[in-house]
Amino acid sequence: MDPKTALLQTLGSTEQSQIRLLQGFVQAPSPNPPGDTTAAAAVLTEYLTEKGIPYQLITAKPGCPNLVSEFAGGKGPGPRVVLNGHIDVFPAGDSSDWTRDPWSGDIIDGRLHGRGVVDMKSGTASLVVAYAHLYEIRESLKGSVSLCAVSDEETGGKWGTKYLIQQDRERWGGDVMLSAEPTGQTIRFSEKGTLRLSGTIKTRGALGAYLNLSKGAIRTATAFILDAIETVESMQFDIPDEIERHLKKPEVLKIVDEAMGEGTSTIIARPTVNVGTIKGGIKVNVIPELCEFELDIRLPIGLTAEDVMGKLHSITERPQYVEATIQLKVQEAASNPSSFSSISHPMVGFLGDNAKAVAPGTHPVAIPSMGATDCKHYRYAGIPGYVYGCSPFSMAAVNESASITEFLQVAKVQAAAAFDFLQ
Repeated sequence: MDPKTALLQTLGSTEQSQIRLLQGFVQAPSPNPPGDTTAAAAVLTEYLTEKGIPYQLITAKPGCPNLVSEFAGGKGPGPRVVLNGHIDVFPAGDSSDWTRDPWSGDIIDGRLHGRGVVDMKSGTASLVVAYAHLYEIRESLKGSVSLCAVSDEETGGKWGTKYLIQQDRERWGGDVMLSAEPTGQTIRFSEKGTLRLSGTIKTRGALGAYLNLSKGAIRTATAFILDAIETVESMQFDIPDEIERHLKKPEVLKIVDEAMGEGTSTIIARPTVNVGTIKGGIKVNVIPELCEFELDIRLPIGLTAEDVMGKLHSITERPQYVEATIQLKVQEAASNPSSFSSISHPMVGFLGDNAKAVAPGTHPVAIPSMGATDCKHYRYAGIPGYVYGCSPFSMAAVNESASITEFLQVAKVQAAAAFDFLQ
């Protein structure tokens, strides 16, 4: 029997142990904030220990261990594939809103329930399973494989993926990175960037009847925000030719809407502005002197934060805003450039071919992502990063649950794609 067939058969014969891993992983709470992932990481280390696989814990922040492991193939030098997933999850909120305990791990009608099972304990467990089974057939591989199960994705990756790449790019960065964030069984090759802004507008105040003296901070802020939305969302910019051609294909746009919701295809390559918060005023009959707001601007490939900030500052110079004091501050920790990897990279084909083979009827088309993942840290470091995972259905919602069938399929696809790349 050839090694790849043996790999897939072994994955098929160990499904019950894989499900137990995922269930135990979900049952170990790891909400971030506060960010303590010790118990959940222990579930993964126990699994690797049972398999006789060496690992180490790199802890840059107390309570946030990063589980890493690596092995070399037996067929000589070659590229390194890094399997990267995160251990931390969104907080569960008020547990009384849930039908069952948020950390139950209950299995009902083929779905495993619990906070973070979609984002992304199902995916991380799939990668750990894939890594363990690749380790068993390591003599059949060229190059090497690394596993990074990190503890700080939900709050930006400073103590997780970003830290690992900065500490040892060769070992934990590798030549190509695979993630299993929820993608609806599409292949994600890029992500929009984020530009988070805090805005403050100060004007003259007065009694509410005297609008002849001042429009007030809230009305001024409202006008400014509307001008900002119109200006930013109509900006022109250059998209790399390969991606522009790809995003004009009807079949790609169709899958974008199927995976992320009707109409997503109309904004996937455009900037958007969300008014996240706005507050001001002290009393209903007083013209407010101060208004504060926050904007969440999403940056498609080809558009930079500097371009956007230039447009926004030009708005503040318009005559209608001369009498107001307008300050815009970038929330640096929450702002990141867009990122992308080549659509023509061999890994895209390996993921697509194996997805079709493992899960017939799926449509593993390469599309961009709207949200951010740890792939960005790899791409910023010049390392291609690709994502293939389960459906995002119920992600971060009350009664979050994930398909067990998809979980098992993703493990096979990730393992098979890495195998093919290391031949």
